[in-house]
Amino acid sequence: MTSSVAPLRKVAMRRPGAMLDADHEQWHYTKPLDAAELVRQYDAFAALVEATGAEISWIPDGAADDLADSVFTYDPSFAVPGGAVVLRPGKALRAGEADLHAKFYGDLGVPILGRIESPGLFEGGDCFWLDDTTLAVGRGFRTNQSGIDQMTSIVAPLGISVEAYDLPYHLGPEACLHLMSVVSVLDIDLALVHTPLMPTALYQRMIELGYALLEAPAAEFDASLGLNLNVLATAPREVIAIAGFDKTLELMRDAGCEVTTFVADELCIPCEGGPTCLTRPLLRD
Repeated sequence: MTSSVAPLRKVAMRRPGAMLDADHEQWHYTKPLDAAELVRQYDAFAALVEATGAEISWIPDGAADDLADSVFTYDPSFAVPGGAVVLRPGKALRAGEADLHAKFYGDLGVPILGRIESPGLFEGGDCFWLDDTTLAVGRGFRTNQSGIDQMTSIVAPLGISVEAYDLPYHLGPEACLHLMSVVSVLDIDLALVHTPLMPTALYQRMIELGYALLEAPAAEFDASLGLNLNVLATAPREVIAIAGFDKTLELMRDAGCEVTTFVADELCIPCEGGPTCLTRPLLRD
């Protein structure tokens, strides 16, 4: 799999478990969570994913494992041709998710082609397919140079190159700013972006590659804590997005995108993770 937008066929997801009674201050959530409403919103999102025809492979739930963020399955691993890479999250509370994903791939029979080891840090949210042979990676608080070097070595035998781009300090080390917080690819030549935080070199590179860049409204980026930009491409120009940020949704629709929405004021916005984060694509074609 070397695409962020080809039709989604298989995806790994995990239902919220420990998140339901997590200490919101410890996990850097913006408020205490309404567990019942969060579950309703998650079920609505999962139904939208299933409606695309994608097959969901469920990572076994474990409320007792205290991995509140494990519902955000995009970050602890990354699918590449022939298997997966197990990553090493930069948020210390998420460290146990790497073993969770390793066991999941073992049970599924998916080869693990490599694993990011200490002192490397690497989160999936910092990585997307720029084209079918190139990964764009954000270097910041969640992904460091050691992690990038290790990923580069793992994917090089597959004919894949890695391009690293520096992320800004923004709100600091406790906040979650991924590369995909500022860039969401909607098609092979279209992306939704937040230009004030986008690496200049990546902006120039995407223009060079022929991307049209849709500049999402800064006011909605701020109001959504960046999650108006977090959209899941289930096929070229077909996306699932968070409801309530009408100018961003209109921008995508005007560009020819089919946009489906769900309410996520408990599931996503307080927890720094959107529809992309809630999935780990395993197969696109």
